[in-house]
Order: sequence, then structure tokens, then C-alpha cells
Amino acid sequence: MRNWNGWGDDSISTPLGKGRRAFVADRIGPGTPPRQATLSEVVVKVRPSRIADSPGLRLSTDAELRVRRARGQSLPDLAALRYGRLGAVPDGVARPESSNDVRRLLTHAMDNGMRLIPYGGGTSVTGGVSAYDSAVPLITVDMSRFAGIRDVDEKSGLVTVAAGTTGPALATALVGRGLAVGHEPQSFEFATVGGWVAARGAGLRSLGNGRIEDIFAGGTLEAPAGTLDMPPFPASAAGPDLRQMVLGSEGRLGFLTDVILRAAPHPEMDVVDAYAVKDWDHALEAARDLVQGGVGLSMLRLSTPAETRTLMGFSDKPGDRRLLTAYLGLRRRPTDYCLVLAGVQGRWKPAKAVRAEAASVFKQWGGIKIPGVAKAWSHSRFQAPYLRSALWEAGYASDTLETATTWSAAPRLLARLETALASALLPWGERVWAFTHMSHLYPSGTSLYTTFMFRLAADPDETLARWRAIKRAATEVIAAERATISHHHGIGADLAEYLPAEKGPLGMHALRSLINAFDPEGIMNPGVLLADR
Repeated sequence: MRNWNGWGDDSISTPLGKGRRAFVADRIGPGTPPRQATLSEVVVKVRPSRIADSPGLRLSTDAELRVRRARGQSLPDLAALRYGRLGAVPDGVARPESSNDVRRLLTHAMDNGMRLIPYGGGTSVTGGVSAYDSAVPLITVDMSRFAGIRDVDEKSGLVTVAAGTTGPALATALVGRGLAVGHEPQSFEFATVGGWVAARGAGLRSLGNGRIEDIFAGGTLEAPAGTLDMPPFPASAAGPDLRQMVLGSEGRLGFLTDVILRAAPHPEMDVVDAYAVKDWDHALEAARDLVQGGVGLSMLRLSTPAETRTLMGFSDKPGDRRLLTAYLGLRRRPTDYCLVLAGVQGRWKPAKAVRAEAASVFKQWGGIKIPGVAKAWSHSRFQAPYLRSALWEAGYASDTLETATTWSAAPRLLARLETALASALLPWGERVWAFTHMSHLYPSGTSLYTTFMFRLAADPDETLARWRAIKRAATEVIAAERATISHHHGIGADLAEYLPAEKGPLGMHALRSLINAFDPEGIMNPGVLLADR
């Protein structure tokens, strides 16, 4: 069963252990484990619903279900659940199983003055699915029962999928047909296909076929104002592409029901190699060389020296870490080297050539291939989010922020971000440990993905104040550097106040007009994208 107050399956845990705990304590101080509320303690505080159960709408007012669908995975969501300060919960949870169910629910909400929150896998880290205090009844719409493969056009490589289908279910259904959809975000195990599109995600293999904007071919959107059919044209000059309006719409326009994705033949080769590059400047230049040179990698991930140290410090196999350190010492690698992961996918012959070309480029920039690391990373990458719960239980908070900018601006932006994060909690006399990687790269620039850790306060309100101070310091730097405030996590409610600075007055007017056209009564996910709750 899904964890009610954290990430993933409640039968899986990733212990922090003495080594990891010591690594964090050395950098930000010893943590004090907080008391955590139980599910029963939270459920008993749930306010009575303002609506009644409706089997015809597949709508339930069960208190525990409302708690389990009240939040996503942002740090404020986690704090509300763990501290037992949930506050607002939806008045009901609907679980549609067909397009007709969705249309009936939309009609019911409009007729009765209700608000709807689309809920896929509940993996939003920006407040995109969080319940809020609402003057009118609030219904969370869980799309998990709206799942399955509708159609496979093998000749065209097009797969029609119900929007509530998860990544593993989709992969399992396609593997027997020799096909694969390459979108694999870290939330892959639980996020839904509809959520991928609505959040405009970027999967791990974004250099290959991992970006959802490249995979999304069409589908159906059920909006309050009607139904939008998006045929899967391979290309069209018939005016603006309406599919681009749906990508990144975060539930403000309506419900994606059926999604058409571009699939590819299942790769004959799928391999990741790890390199140790002697310093950050050389790692950056190697990556830029590879991307601008058109070397056909499927994935490229550069860790700064700080993230490299953290990954090594969090390794659950100290013996392997010692062997790697000894190996790098023999190869005369400096201790502040950068870990780089390079993935190759495709048919054997061209993929083999790409792998060899990548190795040649890394050699030119002072990189050496290192054994074992890529395999260990591939094995554990979907387990990493579980560490967030383990850190919390040890007295630490962990969160992320991400952006993207040009190659020329990236070094300065990274330096300013590191400075802002390091000093954000000085008024509290607290330290922040932050580390960054680049995992989505383009000929003109790159993403920056930063993880930060800080100590929980004894007072829950102070913990959230610390989080807000960190996020604000970082977001103000991002805005000042004219980088995007979100590369692939979306805006949700947490970042909505910053969107006008990026889009400008005319852009925000256009966005509001678009939302009003699809949802004239404003029933869909208020507060997300636009700060309009």
C-alpha cells in the first residue's frame, strides 16, 4: 500500500544508517528526531464533509481516503502529514473509470459550485495536488482506476493509453510487443501518463526519447467547456499546435483522459557508463562538447564535486567505496573529481559507436571510466526518494529545486545559487548542505537540479519558515539571473507567485485567457499556475 505520509510503498524502507547519518551531521549538525503523528490521529481530526457519497459519480467521503488524497510530495505536504497538521482535506474523492464518469463529474461540479483537483500518482513536489481551504466543496479526482492500454498502432509506433496508467504498467504492457516509451522520471513507479503530460516532465533519458513533449502525440482532454480532441499528426502547419497548450497545464484546463504516445522499438543495447572527470570545469566542457557535437547519447548526468561526495558518502556499501577511492588514487584522480554518467540506447551497431565516441570525448577532457558505480546507481535510482523519509525520521528535511539556463550563464547561476543556499539560514544560526547535478542538457544550455538539506526545528512552524527562506533565496537568484523557475517540476501552487516574472504581463494575460476559455467557471485546480485561490 502507498505510504500515507511519505514516498512510495509502505513496505519499502531505506535506512539512513550510521554512515549516512554521520555524513549529514558533519555538514549541518546532529538531527533531533521529531514526534510523528499517526494516521489515526490525523483521520480523527478531519472535518465533516460538506457533500454526500455518490456511487453514481464514484464519489466517496471516507475520512481516511480523503487524508490519503489530500497532499502530494512537496515539503509542506510532508510536514503537514508528519506533524499531524493537515488542515484542509478534500470533501470527497472521486475515482472515475471512464470518460463518461469524468464528464458527469464535471457537470456535477459546475451545477453545484464545486472545485476539482486532478490527482494522478500524487507525486507533485510543487503543491500541484494539495487540498486547500475552500469556501465551496472541494473534490480530489483520483485517476488511478482510469488505466490501461486502449490501442497500439505498431506500424506507426503510436500507443493510446488511459491517463491513469503508471509507468511500470505501461512498460509491462509494451514489452511483449517489442516497444518502449522512454519517459522515466524519478517518480516513474507511481506517476501517471496523464501526470507526465500535465507537468511537462523530462525523463532521465532526455537526450534520447525521454522528454514527454517529444513523446506526446495527441489524445483527449475533457474540459468544463467541452472536449478537445488532439489527433496524432506527425506534423501540421494548421495554426498553433494545441497540444502545446495541454503540455504543462497542470490540471487547469481539464482532465486528460486518453493520451497518445510515440513508442520506439525496445533497445538492443541499454547501458550506462560512469566516468570520473578531474574537475567541474572539465566536466562541463566535456558535456557541452558531447551535446553540441551531436553524439547520440540517451542520457548524460554531471554531478558537482559536492554531489559526488554526497553520493559516495551515502553509498550503502562502504567496502565498494573504499575500493573505488583506492582505484582513483592509483589513477591519480583528485579528491574533488566529478562523477559523470553517460547512457546509450538503441541498436547494437550504432549504439556501440556512440559509446566509443563518448569515451573518446571524456578522455580528451581528463575523464576515466570507473567500474561498478553506474550499475549501483542504476539499481538504486528509484529508491533514492525513500531516503527523504529516513532523513526526516533522523531530524533532517530534504528538498529540491531545479532550473535551466544557457551554457554561458550556467557557471554564474550555479555559484550564486550555492552562495544563496549556504547563507539562507544564517539568521537561525543553521547550516544548509546543498549539491547539484545537470541531467537535462541541450546544445544551447542545461538544467541545474539542486538538492538541499537542513535540520528540522522543534517548532513545526519554524521548520516551514526555514524551508520558505531557502526556497525564496534560491528562487530570487534564479529570477535575477533570468533562468526558468522550473525546468520539469512544474509550477503548482508553491511557485505560482514567481510565474509573472518569467512570463511577463502579456504572457500572463494570455495564460489567464486560455484557462478561462477551457474553464469559464473556474472549477479546475485554482491556485495552480495562477495564484488565484
